[in-house]
Amino acid sequence: HNDDYTTMEFVVEVLEQVFHKSPAEAHRIMMHVHTRGHGVCGAYPYEVAETKVDTLMARARAAGHPLQAIIEDA
Repeated sequence: HNDDYTTMEFVVEVLEQVFHKSPAEAHRIMMHVHTRGHGVCGAYPYEVAETKVDTLMARARAAGHPLQAIIEDA
């Protein structure tokens, strides 16, 4: 989800490190979220998605960012 405080650089970093996106794909996803308010980082089994979201949220909190992510059933 987009917010007005988390830096674009941090979002790209998390997409690359946690979701294993290439720099180009991470930038594309970040810009989609920035312009549309939300986006999809990937489709994973529930347990994998839960771990990735938990990791993202922990990294965001540690860096002082309010970045949020959720798991949606498809």
